[in-house]
Amino acid sequence: MTDFGLIFSFFAIVAGAIASVAGFGIGSILTPILAVSIGTKLAVSAVCIPHLAASFWRCWLLRQHIDKKVLLNFGITSAVGGFAGALLHAQAQSYLLTVLFGSLLVLVSVLGLTGLDAKLRFGRKRSGIAGAVSGMLGGMVGNQGGIRSAAMLNFNLSKEAFVGTATAIGVIVDLARLPVYLACEAKELFALWPSIVMATACTLLGTFLGMKLLIHVPQKIFKKVVASIILVLGFAVLLRGSV
Repeated sequence: MTDFGLIFSFFAIVAGAIASVAGFGIGSILTPILAVSIGTKLAVSAVCIPHLAASFWRCWLLRQHIDKKVLLNFGITSAVGGFAGALLHAQAQSYLLTVLFGSLLVLVSVLGLTGLDAKLRFGRKRSGIAGAVSGMLGGMVGNQGGIRSAAMLNFNLSKEAFVGTATAIGVIVDLARLPVYLACEAKELFALWPSIVMATACTLLGTFLGMKLLIHVPQKIFKKVVASIILVLGFAVLLRGSV
């Protein structure tokens, strides 16, 4: 295995573990790393496969904790947004969109860390808008969980319900966008099957380890942990957009 393969495998395990605690992070972490080797556009499509596998397993393990009302509000619009974003994915990536996305992640994370998010309530009726936006961004650039999780912080869900519901929504978005990727880039993705299989195995391992960690994260600090992860990813997206 090459040095890059070892590094990618390590971060795939880390990404799976983080996603088990925060409900997102696989696409946000692995896509920029893989993009160094194969380019952003193809990396988004390739990472969707291990993302779906790990998300589906995590969703199954937490199925009893899924909030069906939040899932319904987010899920439908997220699927539509994910499909539309995947269609737009065929076009050139927008520098402005990347900068705006990263800036938004930084903003919502600061609100969460300072407690100002308590004054912002999206409400269940408006959550569909956040679902559509996060789904579209997921389809376009492979980063959907930050915005979705930022909106879900206002629903006062337990950490298990938060992760389970966010994961279920992620599965819906993946199922909506993956067929588009396969239709447009099947040949390129097939050529990457060793890396995709390796990434899938490592994210599943990370998911297993992360699920063991989840039960030890106190509810009081859970929102701070999620907000901190969003902050790091926000700066990472901004850095990626400035290159």
